[in-house]
Amino acid sequence: MQLISLEDVQAAADRVREAVIRTPLLPARWGDPQRPLWIKAENLQPIGAFKIRGAFNAVGNLSESERARGVVAYSSGNHAQAVAYVAAAFGIPAHIVMPQETPHVKVQATRDHGAQVVLCGAGEREKVAGEVLEQTGGVLIPPFDHPDVIAGQGTIGLEIADDLPDVQNVLIPVSGGGLASGIGTAIRARCPNAKVFGVEPELAADTAESLRRGERVDWSIDDRNRTIADGLRSQPSALTFAHLQRLLDGVITVSENEIRAAVRELAVKAHLVSEPSGAVGLAAYRQSSIPPGPTVMVLSGGNIEPSALADIVNG
Repeated sequence: MQLISLEDVQAAADRVREAVIRTPLLPARWGDPQRPLWIKAENLQPIGAFKIRGAFNAVGNLSESERARGVVAYSSGNHAQAVAYVAAAFGIPAHIVMPQETPHVKVQATRDHGAQVVLCGAGEREKVAGEVLEQTGGVLIPPFDHPDVIAGQGTIGLEIADDLPDVQNVLIPVSGGGLASGIGTAIRARCPNAKVFGVEPELAADTAESLRRGERVDWSIDDRNRTIADGLRSQPSALTFAHLQRLLDGVITVSENEIRAAVRELAVKAHLVSEPSGAVGLAAYRQSSIPPGPTVMVLSGGNIEPSALADIVNG
């Protein structure tokens, strides 16, 4: 299987440079002195999450005739918003398939960017997206199972390497695996001494089990939907799993209480809004298994219902 390269990520960086924010690497001065912590604040992107990088790279790499057909995507939220935002920027139609259980704030934000949203039942995203493709003749922009999407997410790794070249640990939320695949590719090439860890909820720990077994395992939708981290309920594809097998030093799993505590800590101490999926890196950092040395957690997104954030912070 053909994996993406550093050159692919560098080409993506050139393609998206004018369209995305080069997010800051913020020092968390309350962190462990033996493991200085830095926060890569992707919640500050225009759509509130890292997904804008992969979407811009994928759509930007289409031909004009392909873009004219419009785009189709399926997503639990952040990729949906990203594709909708990018489609609006290019002036092309977008049809987005989203599960009915997606937080309202993410559905409304996708509609606000001008996309047509199609709601579907749990586990039906890909099937319904296929039907929409047939109806519209659009081009599919998947949330992670695409080299251009993976390379776009990898631009985060280039920025981490530029801003903190002596980084020793990088903590990345993992679900479908596109983010960890892209960042891992860049970090392995630019900071070869760093360790790259995926982080996922205990209630959706299919990647950790898959890596232990050496093959992808299937967790049911009902099992994965138990976690509060709604953005981490997908499973790796064959493409992303091949990347993760090569690039990750391990996967750290975190509990629901640890995720909530991390959301609260980011809000109170860093003054940063994080959705549960975006806070898992901090939850992993709080475990004793992280080696000493400068550590970066990727705060992947901040799209959370205000009421849910209030419940977590006040809880």
